[in-house]
Amino acid sequence: MPIPIVSALKRGLSGSTFDPTSVLSALGSAVVAVDRQNVIRYANGAAEQLFACGAAYMVGQSVTDFLPPDSPLLALVTQARDGNFSVAEYGVTLDTPRTGHRTVTVQIAPIIEMPGAVVISLHEQSIALKIGSQLTSRNAARSVSAMAAILAHEVKNPLSGIRGAAQLLEQNAGEDDRVLTRLICDEADRIVALVDRMEAFSDNPTVERSAVNIHRVLEHVRRISEAGFARSVRIIENYDPSLPPVLGDRDQLVQVFLNLVKNAAEAVPEEGGEIILSTGYQHGVRLALPGSETRRHLPLVVSIQDNGPGIPEDLKPNLFDAFVTTKTSGSGLGLALVAKIIGDHGGVIEFDSVPRRTIFRVMLPMVQDGDGK
Repeated sequence: MPIPIVSALKRGLSGSTFDPTSVLSALGSAVVAVDRQNVIRYANGAAEQLFACGAAYMVGQSVTDFLPPDSPLLALVTQARDGNFSVAEYGVTLDTPRTGHRTVTVQIAPIIEMPGAVVISLHEQSIALKIGSQLTSRNAARSVSAMAAILAHEVKNPLSGIRGAAQLLEQNAGEDDRVLTRLICDEADRIVALVDRMEAFSDNPTVERSAVNIHRVLEHVRRISEAGFARSVRIIENYDPSLPPVLGDRDQLVQVFLNLVKNAAEAVPEEGGEIILSTGYQHGVRLALPGSETRRHLPLVVSIQDNGPGIPEDLKPNLFDAFVTTKTSGSGLGLALVAKIIGDHGGVIEFDSVPRRTIFRVMLPMVQDGDGK
């Protein structure tokens, strides 16, 4: 962030109704100010989100407590301080336990009034790319919607006739032939079940939205998981109890997070498997609701993290498309359905994945004044 702006805020807004701290906290980019010894003296709200801790904890700590000593960001800080000029670098990778694996644009500039002090601005490039990928996934879901309608009409009716004919043949068939007629019936039932699943993609974005306590949804999902497919997995909850209600459909949200937790449970190792459910609040992401020109803020973030082997690189660009799966016995419709439901809610789903740390983040709108119940 150019320092003349910060200076102008200090000089020009001090006697007005604008507070420089509030202005910086409203930014979507993480802003951190450090002194000559690289001790953090200021962090805005986006920086709190990036490093997963409060500004009160960050201030007074060395920036090296949050970044590895060999981070290219620290070299840029030294360059800006020694040269007394602004520097910028695109495509800088942050990979720490606090930040996860992220690609950011870094801008660093000296504070003229404070020799040796610099301001660091970090803008995550991937958020725009991930939202763009989510919009692409919505288009893919619409394609599946059209295909589902065709399949439901053109495939299920003939299958019913095929199954009925096989049952008639079975009545007079010998034992060997009955094996074949039973195979025909079973395969017809399997195709009908697949088509029924695809009918969930019907192009109907109307969602019965109401105020939903997302923590009750997650608690319900956790109980179902621990009683079944995640019986041997350790599930950790890291919730922000101050979050406002989500504007959405409770049953559909249960379906979304049950699917994501089930995928995580199937990905973790048999011993030491761990899933972390987290909620938080973020600034700066807005998206138009389906069928509306209204742009809604998406401040509520639900994260599902697992310690599995990660998602293969070749699947990442199309992970939310139909029939894309990492499972040998999977149909590849689960994440496509998740993407559609979240899209119908006006939300966004994105992910980061490296070995032993895969995180799916769902960004959702909160209830606002005027929203119907």
